[in-house]
Amino acid sequence: MKFSVLATLSLVAGPVAAEVYYKEQFNDNDWSKRWVESSKWKPKAEMGKWEHTAGEWYADKDDKGIQTSEDARFYGISAKMDKTFTSGDKELVLQYSVKHEQNLDCGGAYIKLLPGKVDQPKFGGDTPYSIMFGPDICGSSNKRTHVILHSNAKDENILIKKDVNTETDDLTHLYTLVIRPDNTFEVLIDNKSVRSGKLDEEFDFLAEKEIMDPEASKPEDWVDEAKIPDPEDKKPDGYDDIPEEIPDPDASKPDDWDDEDDGEWEAPMIDNPDYKGPWSPKMIDNPDYKGKWVHPMIPNPEYSYDDSMYKVCKDGCTHVGFELWQVKTGTLFDDIIVTDSLEEAQKFAEETFFKKSGDEKKMYDKIQEEKKAAEMADMGEAGDMGDMEDLDGFEDEF
Repeated sequence: MKFSVLATLSLVAGPVAAEVYYKEQFNDNDWSKRWVESSKWKPKAEMGKWEHTAGEWYADKDDKGIQTSEDARFYGISAKMDKTFTSGDKELVLQYSVKHEQNLDCGGAYIKLLPGKVDQPKFGGDTPYSIMFGPDICGSSNKRTHVILHSNAKDENILIKKDVNTETDDLTHLYTLVIRPDNTFEVLIDNKSVRSGKLDEEFDFLAEKEIMDPEASKPEDWVDEAKIPDPEDKKPDGYDDIPEEIPDPDASKPDDWDDEDDGEWEAPMIDNPDYKGPWSPKMIDNPDYKGKWVHPMIPNPEYSYDDSMYKVCKDGCTHVGFELWQVKTGTLFDDIIVTDSLEEAQKFAEETFFKKSGDEKKMYDKIQEEKKAAEMADMGEAGDMGDMEDLDGFEDEF
């Protein structure tokens, strides 16, 4: 397992008592008592059913998660955390695993961290959230890991500026988001750091430091033209008399041409090699050109640094939830943890994701090999049937 550099530094700094605010492994039948489906979000016919399953390939059939099971449906489900997380002097870590068994073509697989009181049966797309994090795939061009954080100052949700890549294969992958009190963040996939940086640089939490001077405007005598027509250049005499096309000098009247029947023969027209198009004077450097005018910038009076950008759970985050639309279903979620320690999340990953991933891959490979063998066998049978039909045709010749 590879640790991120920032995670390693946090371990060297010394042990800090970690607190777990929520942990879910879905390995008991009481999971449905802890989670509430969004029964009042959309009409029942539009909502998909959650299956409690280990999926088609797994390390342990008794190690289950929850999986979307019906195509072209909305999915909504949420759970109250064991403890409320309030942003303070510790980092916030949100981690969970995702497995797409359906060769996902269009659908979300992100998790949300919700603040305050949540009307769980009504939990849906309009429910306020503090974090939206995880993979979102639709078509070949839209494949990303969403990172959307709530800005208290702007009272809006802010999407990361540059897309974060995501995993698109059929195996389980681990997604981890860390928000730190120094206003930095980190995204890890399978415990490998794929993006990290400052919140104010990667998100539009703050106003621009500089703005265009509203008092400035381009001078009326400013010369924008870098080139001008050469005043010394004159159109040659007879230039306009040169035709665009001329009779083909190499053409000759066909021997079988009859002037009485076919009319007077005329040579076909071809492009005139001497014709150079409409005349225009050549361009020269403009001696009065001052360069491209650049609007002067001034400090933005609205700009101020916000030390509390990281406080996405300023008023306390209380629930986790999945609010999704999937065209083709089969995404399985498992091993959720909300904690204030990346080290704690990584320990949980060792006990769950990394413990299972090897055996899951072996089972997956075996299933794919069996499918391929079955397909080859079917193709062979189809070929044999074709040969038999050819023989029938051959016998009919006698």
